[in-house]
Amino acid sequence: MKAIIPVAGVGTRLRPHTYSQPKPLIPVAGKPILGFILDKLIEAGFNEFILVIGYLGEKIEDFVTKHYPNITIHFIVQQTREGLGHAIYLCKDYIRKDEPLFIALGDTIFEADIDSVLKMKTSALGLKKVDDPRDFGVAEIDDENKILRVVEKPYIPKSNLALVGLYKILESEKLFQALENNMFNGLRTQGEFHLTDAIMQLINDGVHFTGFKVQNWYDCGKKEILLETNAILLKKNQQNNHKLDYENVIIIEPVSIAKDCEIKNSIIGPNVTLGDNTSVNYAIIRDSIIGNYAILEDVVLHHSVIGSDTTIKGLSQSLNIGDNTEIDLSQSVD
Repeated sequence: MKAIIPVAGVGTRLRPHTYSQPKPLIPVAGKPILGFILDKLIEAGFNEFILVIGYLGEKIEDFVTKHYPNITIHFIVQQTREGLGHAIYLCKDYIRKDEPLFIALGDTIFEADIDSVLKMKTSALGLKKVDDPRDFGVAEIDDENKILRVVEKPYIPKSNLALVGLYKILESEKLFQALENNMFNGLRTQGEFHLTDAIMQLINDGVHFTGFKVQNWYDCGKKEILLETNAILLKKNQQNNHKLDYENVIIIEPVSIAKDCEIKNSIIGPNVTLGDNTSVNYAIIRDSIIGNYAILEDVVLHHSVIGSDTTIKGLSQSLNIGDNTEIDLSQSVD
């Protein structure tokens, strides 16, 4: 069974970071979002992946080939973004006739028993109760978790069970036929070819889908959710293995400090992720994510997301700053 991971989205809700960094590579608790997904699927036994790339796709290629040299990866470019259904359809030539496939969206971190899902006798969709399902695909199920209906972003949801971006499809040939039918006939929903519509077509044709519970699911599409996810995962993966020879530094766990960071005269934490080769001096940082090669001096930061190759001096604020930025507020302006 191959795993398809669509990572071609632009990530508009996380701008300015996604102007220069694809959303799946945004760091959370010391690891890019895509790294969490790949590690989880590799742990479940997957060793062949299809990544649908687009915007800044070369950075995703570089990350995967560098950090995952022992798995088979196929990269497919989605030239025009016409929806998740279109992205999945582009993978059809890499899937053998009736070969089962697994789909995991590349911008969400999940905790689920994938081993049990792979052993299920039917196709399956990951489900999670949400407060407001109108922004998601929504599933209606019976008492035995059989999925009766799926709808993409309904105006009036009849269920609060959201599709969380995990799909096991046993009838792959029928799926690709449904996707092709929708695209050939221009059957779009809200302007896009959705995977949800093709799955509903399979359900109407008698294909059995079972819903499975996703214990935790983090849709890292907004700054606030990104920081919340960072804090949760830092607490879960707390290791307390930071070196103790930083000069005049207090570390309040949980934090993740990447390699080759230079930290002096500062308080770091709680809930802070520092990227590779970050330089911090005379700073207080909490509840924040800092990218690689950032330089922070004379600053107080909280609830901030700072991009890579960024320089900030003389500031006490909550920020959301993209890559390759320099800010100097240490001097007053006449």
